[in-house]
Amino acid sequence: MTKDPHNTRLLVVFDVDSTLIEQEVIELLADHAGKRAEVEAVTARAMAGELDFTGSLKARVAVLEGLPESVITETLSKLTLTPGALETIEYIHSVGGKAAAVSGGFIELLAPLAAKLNLDFYRANQLEIKDGYLTGKVTGEIIDKSAKATALSEWANELKLTLTQTIAVGDGANDLDMMEIAGLSVGFNAKPRVRAKANVLIARNDLRDLIPLIGY
Repeated sequence: MTKDPHNTRLLVVFDVDSTLIEQEVIELLADHAGKRAEVEAVTARAMAGELDFTGSLKARVAVLEGLPESVITETLSKLTLTPGALETIEYIHSVGGKAAAVSGGFIELLAPLAAKLNLDFYRANQLEIKDGYLTGKVTGEIIDKSAKATALSEWANELKLTLTQTIAVGDGANDLDMMEIAGLSVGFNAKPRVRAKANVLIARNDLRDLIPLIGY
């Protein structure tokens, strides 16, 4: 999912929910099951680092059991890009960089977003769907904080970049591992644990504030 890696200068890896987009996808999906408040509470604790991400993800996805596959399209229509997302990714490309997204959310929603944003790489969890209905489970590898770091490292290696040529942008505890190995870590409207660890903080809800940091 990338072109001509040989002249790439840097790689910027974004979290998705509450970073590239303004919503938490799992909460919008849970709306359809009438369980949003319950899921919001678990999400908040997971992003604060109070709960194991894998366990919390499975618990939140379980409430989606029995929902029709159509809720994915309905939810996608409700997503809004964070201000400056398109412009920032365009800028990254203009200076010879690549842009990627890795999400603890779901590939079914990330894939169309990736096309819209012109992302070079992306990775997320996959919802299990049988006979047109969500089973309340995910399939394959869980994209937790260690998997996010692995994704950043693998993409950098494919592009023949060192980790010092990478930037990680995120807001929650699930982003801490990739932020730790990146050359520059940026907390975007970040939770307290991320604010304490990030090299740089962006408090305004506009990803264009990242542009001056590129090449820092």
